[in-house]
Amino acid sequence: MKLKTRFRNFVRILGYDIAKYDPESYPFARRKDILDKFGINVVLDVGANIGQYAKELRSIGFKGKIISFEPLSFAFKSLKESAVTDGSWQVQNCALGSIEGKAILNVSGNPASSSLLDMLPSHIKSDPESQYVGQEEISVKRLDSIFTSLCHPQDRVYLKIDVQGFEKEVIKGAEHSLQAIAIVQLEMSLTPLYKDELLFSDMCQLLSQYGYFLIAIESGFQDKATGQLLQIDGIFRRA
Repeated sequence: MKLKTRFRNFVRILGYDIAKYDPESYPFARRKDILDKFGINVVLDVGANIGQYAKELRSIGFKGKIISFEPLSFAFKSLKESAVTDGSWQVQNCALGSIEGKAILNVSGNPASSSLLDMLPSHIKSDPESQYVGQEEISVKRLDSIFTSLCHPQDRVYLKIDVQGFEKEVIKGAEHSLQAIAIVQLEMSLTPLYKDELLFSDMCQLLSQYGYFLIAIESGFQDKATGQLLQIDGIFRRA
């Protein structure tokens, strides 16, 4: 057995791995490859929480403009603090949806699981800490109503949506904007976790109607007890 193979097997026993950092092996490398290949210079980060996704983009070398949307007040405070030293990172304290106005956001014990939809028992069973602990009134905007103020006609735009089952409403509020968006990345459930959410196959069909097809998948939330994969991120390219 080659020394390289023996060493790799050894580190795998310790819970690590050594592999070439390329789009076939690593989701971050694949995402960077997509950003580069399609000349993306603007990322709309919908459901930003405290800025984890934007920080990931910077860590893989994305230097374009990021616009993050986060409605939850205490998460937005951390988001704003993270973005303050980055001149190409803008933040907005609102949610995106299909109807503008005020709405009630259900606040989760795990803030990243907060949603405008009711959480189903299957979600709480797989992650008890995610159950709702309160509510907060938030503002909701339609992407179609603000898109031209955020992006220029020549921009190559990447829309990331992570809004805990509310993805369909964000898409419905962006029907005209989608014509100018090259890539859409969104979280999709494989089993029902929120009331009235679209599951994976239905979401793929919806995006197909808007002219997008699936080009990559990233693993997401899984049941801690059973290991069952419950959510994935799909990355779609406009045909």
